[in-house]
Amino acid sequence: MGVLMSKKQQVEKVQKCNAVVNAFQAGIRERPAPAREAEEGDGPAESSATPDEKNAEEAEKEETDNNAGPSTSARDECKVNQESWSRLRDGKGVEPEDLDKSHQLTPPAFVRPKREADDDQPVEVELKKKEQPPNDEMCDVCEVWTADDLYPCRICTRMFHDGCLRELGYLRAEALQEMRDTAHTVTGWSCYYCDNLNLLLTEEEMYSLMETFKQCKIIPESCLVSDELLQYRHYASKQLFDKDLTDEQEEEVLAQFSALDPEKKGHVEWFDFLYFESLTVLRKFRSENSMVRLLTAKERNNARSVFLGLDLDEDGVITRAECRQAQQSWFHKLNKDSQSCNVSISHVGPMCESSPASSGSERSKTDDSRPVTWADFLKESAIYLLAARPNSSAMHIRVPL
Repeated sequence: MGVLMSKKQQVEKVQKCNAVVNAFQAGIRERPAPAREAEEGDGPAESSATPDEKNAEEAEKEETDNNAGPSTSARDECKVNQESWSRLRDGKGVEPEDLDKSHQLTPPAFVRPKREADDDQPVEVELKKKEQPPNDEMCDVCEVWTADDLYPCRICTRMFHDGCLRELGYLRAEALQEMRDTAHTVTGWSCYYCDNLNLLLTEEEMYSLMETFKQCKIIPESCLVSDELLQYRHYASKQLFDKDLTDEQEEEVLAQFSALDPEKKGHVEWFDFLYFESLTVLRKFRSENSMVRLLTAKERNNARSVFLGLDLDEDGVITRAECRQAQQSWFHKLNKDSQSCNVSISHVGPMCESSPASSGSERSKTDDSRPVTWADFLKESAIYLLAARPNSSAMHIRVPL
């Protein structure tokens, strides 16, 4: 049992309300279904009909059902697609089909961010001043403190009970177990707010992405095979640059597909594809300064620790080669096998012409030794830090067209 540290009276009131609600739900379940009562009431009247009349009625009903079948299924499919698009727009993700909603807590209402007037202005983040924000004392869902039973997010300061997350319906059994195994380790765990990179997009950016999906006939919440991803990137290249992909660019898309499918299932999961495209939108519409503003205090402190570890002479400057080394390190946490330490960003293709993975074989020693300040390091690393947020082992790095 947990010990309440604050808001004791509110929690007791909530518990009493829950008891009343549970009693009310129990009373509803004990009631007989109205339809069943109606059928029982109509029983004697139906028994007065002759066998011939009954057969005629059943035949007519069966014929009506057969005629209405295709249109009904089409309407149902249309409704499912509309709900999928609605969840995509609101950032709510996939609706679990096997969730017992009679005991489900109310999910939070996600509000998409709005860009401020100074969003593209430089952000001053001090190198020597460490940021160590304390985690929240209570569960973000129920606002109750239960000591070791709370699991922290490695990106933000929120804390959660595993039972509350289960009742919300955001984490299935395997994801809950992964959270229990990693939340209190160096690897860490991202909560459902921080794990979903799509929630970083504004309404305008999300509308642009949804329009692209619709034009490319991408169905929300569905997996993509390599041919579908290749077709999608061909269309995007046509729209953005009015030209088809080259053979080299097609190879880069296939390399990205492999990075998004680390378990070699032969398809890319919907959320991995969505996060991949969300990062693409961020790079298209946001400046480096804007993306730095998206970083949390924990992420900035992580970048600061890595930079200070590389800046051995403490002059506030590291080399370009050391910068690439640091950016590769953001993704080491995502790999569960022993071979994870050998993962390189170059395996999934470059992000831009000046990125660490571009023109790897042609990189000169002069470029390797080029100085990088703390401010430049943070701006260039922001997209990598954001891409490393999801708990998925996929590499959500955009291959340029």
